[in-house]
Amino acid sequence: QVQLVESGGGLVQAGGSLRLSCAASGRTFSSYAMGWFRQAPGKEREFVARISWSSGTYYADSVKGRFTISRDNAENTVYLQMNSLKPEDTAVYYCAADRYNGNRDRRLLNLYDYWGQGTQVTVSS
Repeated sequence: QVQLVESGGGLVQAGGSLRLSCAASGRTFSSYAMGWFRQAPGKEREFVARISWSSGTYYADSVKGRFTISRDNAENTVYLQMNSLKPEDTAVYYCAADRYNGNRDRRLLNLYDYWGQGTQVTVSS
């Protein structure tokens, strides 16, 4: 069992930056691949980024070059650094854990086993 708690969301102007954190419970954090997803009002939850146990990374095209996912296994935490934010980045952001920790591009929601409660990110124009 893994419990995930996101933090770091807030209100920011377009062009600004935010850093999201996701703290995981349990001593097996390093054995999971971690993902970030987001859900805007009236839209389906979508993939944002993924990092494997060996720190291989994958990104949605919409955030590539602006967002960076990273992890600190010693701190049981995964991060999402978001730069050059746009109003269309406004959403609730969720972190998720995937028991398959290989370095593969896995973007489907149903592949992830554990989810956090989410943190709101609002980007004003």
